[in-house]
Amino acid sequence: MFSANGSQGNPMEMVFMLVMFGLIFYFMIYRPQSKRAKEHKGLMSSLSKGDEVLTNGGLVGKIQKISDSNDYVLLSISDATQITIKKDYIAAVLPKGSMQSL
Repeated sequence: MFSANGSQGNPMEMVFMLVMFGLIFYFMIYRPQSKRAKEHKGLMSSLSKGDEVLTNGGLVGKIQKISDSNDYVLLSISDATQITIKKDYIAAVLPKGSMQSL
């Protein structure tokens, strides 16, 4: 029924398809993800005391203290409430005065 050297097709077609899948993977998945990671790393390095930030959990607070040795931040949520979170959980830096407008 099948011959020993049967119809394999052109091996260049297979290489072309693999290259196309690689390009699609790069442009649709890897490149945007690395761009977001680079932007977030820049955000983490630009944090300073007094910045008003939004966390991934939806908390809004003002940075009271930044610990560079272990990547933790002390946030003041209100006058009487302070929490310690990891720097990585900060999603955005808000404009000054955002906490008073809430």
